[in-house]
Amino acid sequence: MTAPDLQQTTFTLDDLRARAEGRGPISADVRLGVLGSPVAHSLSPAMHNAALAALGSDIRYAKIDCPPEALAEAVQLVRDAGFLGLNLTVPHKIAAVDLCGELDETARQLGAVNTLLFDPAGTVGFNTDGPGLARTVRDVFAFDLRDLRVMILGAGGGAGTAAALQCALEQCPRLVLVNRTEGKARDVAARASRILRTARLVGPEDRVTVCPWTDSALRAQLARTDLVINATSLGMKRSDPRLVPAALLTPDLMVFDMVYRPAVTRLLEDARAAGARTSNGLPMLLHQGALSLEIWLNRPAPLEAMRAALEQAAQGT
Repeated sequence: MTAPDLQQTTFTLDDLRARAEGRGPISADVRLGVLGSPVAHSLSPAMHNAALAALGSDIRYAKIDCPPEALAEAVQLVRDAGFLGLNLTVPHKIAAVDLCGELDETARQLGAVNTLLFDPAGTVGFNTDGPGLARTVRDVFAFDLRDLRVMILGAGGGAGTAAALQCALEQCPRLVLVNRTEGKARDVAARASRILRTARLVGPEDRVTVCPWTDSALRAQLARTDLVINATSLGMKRSDPRLVPAALLTPDLMVFDMVYRPAVTRLLEDARAAGARTSNGLPMLLHQGALSLEIWLNRPAPLEAMRAALEQAAQGT
């Protein structure tokens, strides 16, 4: 039987059950993977399998579609099957917290996990979303978050919350949160302020601002912003509305869009036309994945091998 292409193949819960019985299409060398629903679009297998090959490991990484109600069963099945760990994506990041015996500090602060490590003593949950963003900004723009005034578009969602709280953990000098539902942004602002207060920084309320999503409010805040982060899904379709009027974007800005399909969203197109430095979300996927691999294997990730595989996979989709 020909081994399945792990980038193209999406396994199911039934496949996991079969694996537990020593049969089915998931081979014994698959000991890492990503659980989500939907998950067929994931580029993670290409990135991780390239990394594992570069490290001389015979372990393989696969994607597995798992409905929300089956998460606990799926995690137990892969743990019993000898998996080293898992990545988790939508919709499992929050629910998986209850399956962990231990959480790292970032996962505890965010209340969500995207990486599981199956330790002999139990399941440990990590969150590499925020730290992956920090590495991305350093890699792409050559700045640390602690040195940048940051505006986050879509600060009320999961990705935006992770970005905002990471900025607070990095103690960035100014954080502007923008969300269609201002109440959600205010909740995130309160959490970010608590982190800054815990760090005993003076006047954390002055460092975190909730901005209405209006042209006039954005104009005023962008004048005091270094980095704009889009944490919404808007931009995946050409028909999506503009997040920021093109006229408000200036050459001194850096603009990071978490969307990576398409590679150039309307926001990035407008930012480039204005002379701003830009990046799509592919580097963040890279750095999140590298951090996960380092957790599982306890060794440095082969970043360039992962980057090359990820870029190739993205071009092929």
